[in-house]
Amino acid sequence: MFRFKTFFRIRLYLIVWILVLSSRAYSQTDKPNIIFILTDDQRWDALGYAGNSIIQTPEMDKLARTGTYFKNAFSSTPICAASRASILTGLYERTHGYTFQKPKLQEVYANISYPKLLKDNGYYVGFFGKLGVNIDNPKQYFDESDFYDRSDLKDRRGYFYKTIGKDTVHLTRYSGHQAQQFIANAPKDKPFCLSIFFSAPHAHDPAQEQYFWQTKSDRLYLDVQIPSPLLSEDKYFNQLPVEVQQGFNRTRWKWRFDTAEKYQNSMKGYYRMITEIDYEIGLIRKLLKDKSLSENTIFIVMGDNGYFTGDRQLADKWLMYDASVRVPLIIYDPRRNNPSSIEAMVLNIDVTKSILGLAGVKAPGNYHGINLSPFLARGNNFNSGRKSVLIEHLWNLPDIPSSEGIRTARWKYFRYRLIKSPEELYDLRNDPFETNNLAGNSKYTRVLKQLRKRSDTGFKKYVSEKLAPDLTEDSGIKF
Repeated sequence: MFRFKTFFRIRLYLIVWILVLSSRAYSQTDKPNIIFILTDDQRWDALGYAGNSIIQTPEMDKLARTGTYFKNAFSSTPICAASRASILTGLYERTHGYTFQKPKLQEVYANISYPKLLKDNGYYVGFFGKLGVNIDNPKQYFDESDFYDRSDLKDRRGYFYKTIGKDTVHLTRYSGHQAQQFIANAPKDKPFCLSIFFSAPHAHDPAQEQYFWQTKSDRLYLDVQIPSPLLSEDKYFNQLPVEVQQGFNRTRWKWRFDTAEKYQNSMKGYYRMITEIDYEIGLIRKLLKDKSLSENTIFIVMGDNGYFTGDRQLADKWLMYDASVRVPLIIYDPRRNNPSSIEAMVLNIDVTKSILGLAGVKAPGNYHGINLSPFLARGNNFNSGRKSVLIEHLWNLPDIPSSEGIRTARWKYFRYRLIKSPEELYDLRNDPFETNNLAGNSKYTRVLKQLRKRSDTGFKKYVSEKLAPDLTEDSGIKF
């Protein structure tokens, strides 16, 4: 009798222990996989779902249609190095201090980056493409990584220098290939987070042709006439500070958009490169389905900053206008069946906190963004309480005048920091293209003062939250 009871008790303990171990394993592998796709210089409306009737982005459109599309998403800083540092750390540039001419993102900030926190909490973490930020010892933050961007060669080899087997391929195809390899070989007992930061559709600045795509896309948009850019008349250019008129925004406009023929060629190249990213997303989604991973894999698709495509006779980004700071943002969670198009203003730094939230990982208390997950569940019924967003570009380079400001649902206020130029104030409800500067109109003095004060208060707060003094050295990163 004693033997039987002892045997039964031991057997019961074993069963309970097996169940405990199983539940632990299940709780880990049941966490969602996350794929974060960042495009380089894709403006908010270079997307079919955003109302662009020319560009072909069927995969992004499908994710937006069946997931959560954020109509009013913005980059907190419209320049790639600082924006990417903000995306990694969840902090405003004013705090993390990283932009061009900085040797690295300091370890105190890198240690609160989303890859590091996910890796520390059981995720298998991969990164491929343009990180845009110098960090020490990538193995601390990624299980697999390969950082690369356009080469310095002044022709198509800027985009065509990586090989798959014996074939030299476009960087977009190379990044897509690496993503598929990662998914195919990722451990089965861990959830994964894969970040794919494409170099496209960034122009290749040193080259005469600027935009480079794959041969398969040659006929895309061939017989299409791209409409002229908004605000392309001289009067809008003449309203800009002379430093902007003579700066890199204008220089690069001359490279890409200053004649009708050049504009058509550049815009078609820009669209082709975005369509090629879309194609890679389709291949990744097919692989996930084939491997029975599609129902537990979240997609996030975002641009790193906006982009002038001839607006105001400018190219590139860097300024505080919506064309420069507004970005596409889609979050698709297959576990939810609540597609929605969100009106609220959201930021690139919100994605950082959202990734951790979706993974069930607690975000650092000093993150500046908000978790967007409630929007996925409740759509526009969720009120984040946010009334404004700060935007800033702090790099001190004379050819790209530094500026800062604040945006509410109705108002945009900004000022240049290191040049003498009037403040700018726009009523976005009645002037969505920001053409009528109200800062000098006494009728709006109260609004101007309120927004100026809120900007000052916000920027002072974020300076006070620095974790380390800023570094100053030339990093040599492309912008």
